[in-house]
Amino acid sequence: MTKGETEMNYTAPLPFRCACSPHDNCDEGQNFCETQLKCFASKSKDELGRDIENWGCFDKYEQGQLNCRTPPSNRVAIMCCEGETCNSGLQPHYLETPATIPANNTQMVDSMQLALAVIVPFVAMVIIILIIVYCCRRWHRRRMDVLNDREAQLYLYNGEIQATQVGDSTLQDLFDHSCSSGSGSGLPLLVQRTVAKQVSLVECIGKGRYGEVWRGTYQGENVAVKIFSSRDEQSWARESEIYNTVLLRHENILGFLASDMTSRHSCTQLWLITHYHEHGSLYDFLTRTVLDRQSVLRLAHTAAAGLVHLHTEIFGTQGKPAIAHRDIKSKNILVKKNLTCCIADLGLAVMHSQTTNKIDMGSNNKVGTKRYMAPELLDETMNPECFDSFKRVDVYAFGLVLWEITRRCSISGIGEDYKPPFYDLVPSDPSFEDMKKVCVDGQHRPSIPNRWSTDTTLTAMAKLMKECWYQNPAARLTMLRVKKTVGKMLEKETEKEHSIDIIKT
Repeated sequence: MTKGETEMNYTAPLPFRCACSPHDNCDEGQNFCETQLKCFASKSKDELGRDIENWGCFDKYEQGQLNCRTPPSNRVAIMCCEGETCNSGLQPHYLETPATIPANNTQMVDSMQLALAVIVPFVAMVIIILIIVYCCRRWHRRRMDVLNDREAQLYLYNGEIQATQVGDSTLQDLFDHSCSSGSGSGLPLLVQRTVAKQVSLVECIGKGRYGEVWRGTYQGENVAVKIFSSRDEQSWARESEIYNTVLLRHENILGFLASDMTSRHSCTQLWLITHYHEHGSLYDFLTRTVLDRQSVLRLAHTAAAGLVHLHTEIFGTQGKPAIAHRDIKSKNILVKKNLTCCIADLGLAVMHSQTTNKIDMGSNNKVGTKRYMAPELLDETMNPECFDSFKRVDVYAFGLVLWEITRRCSISGIGEDYKPPFYDLVPSDPSFEDMKKVCVDGQHRPSIPNRWSTDTTLTAMAKLMKECWYQNPAARLTMLRVKKTVGKMLEKETEKEHSIDIIKT
């Protein structure tokens, strides 16, 4: 079949009438219109919200398709049909929706929702903060009540301290109780102030550049009171700070009890109260005491143990920073009743923590004792940014202390009188230049007596002290190595003495 035949056989649909209104959409002078497509009925709202109704017919196919497929809304509705006046009875309906809110009300609702979104979290946060503050204040009030009760229990009606405030406690019991409760250093500050008020000074037992040391009594017990003058407040504050460091307590570090400010003879005094040791300093002990091998090793080992504890950093929330003493000498080491040593005088100490990697020098600008200064301090080549440099300075000075101790050892009734290091090379009160000339320029060290070579213990001690006072700081032993070496020597000497006792019995 050809194209012409197809066109001849195609019959176009017949036109039909559609109801029409308003008249401007209709055929001229009629109330209807003719179309071959579709009739429609529509309903819409104008700007004032009034309904506008239309009936008529579509002349264009695309127009009919587009409008007839438009779904109804809340403002426009269209219905279409095919056939003679089929739209005369059509009544389009809007899409049924909940009652709409006027535009101005909608904006008000949006504004309220935004305000609520901001205000509600803010109010909630304020309430939470107030609750936290209330809880903290309540906890603080309870804590203060406990402390006040505890302070009240310390006094009798005549203002004296109760001797039985921790059972049948002594000052040592108070100290032990505070350490077991986690402070690890001295008494709690409240008790420190109470103890300081009850200490009576008895006699002056020493003087130094910082002030005086007195023997005092508290409830019949001896205590040592280090008294700083008001112009030396930085030293007192620094030493108090160091002693109050958590976990500083150690059997070979002087036991700290309290620190306080007081007035005496109209002068402000700064007190540091510690355990009292009747033997005094190692310097005093060596000047009047001849030692055997075992005593030499015990003094050296316990002094080294105290310095090792200072040098060691303990990690954790209840940890302790590493501490370098910076003024190790025989006068700053005390001898306890059991003839062991403890490290004292921490006023020049520096602290270091690996967590912050910062060196805490404090605000005290004083330097150590010139006679015990390491060569790198004398020639000013020490690196103050490296904490190990401070520990190596301590090791050098400790080597000189080992020499002082070992020199007082008697072998077969033969021994030397006490002498300080470099006694034969510098004056009794050497200057900085004196020590630099001897230790840096001449690289001299204390002389080793010939008799030491005849004894294995003294020979080993001589070797050890030489390894402590090397000119090169990096070549020196660590304090831990010194402690372990002396410890092994002490074990051998103890076993030897024990064997001798067995043979004698």
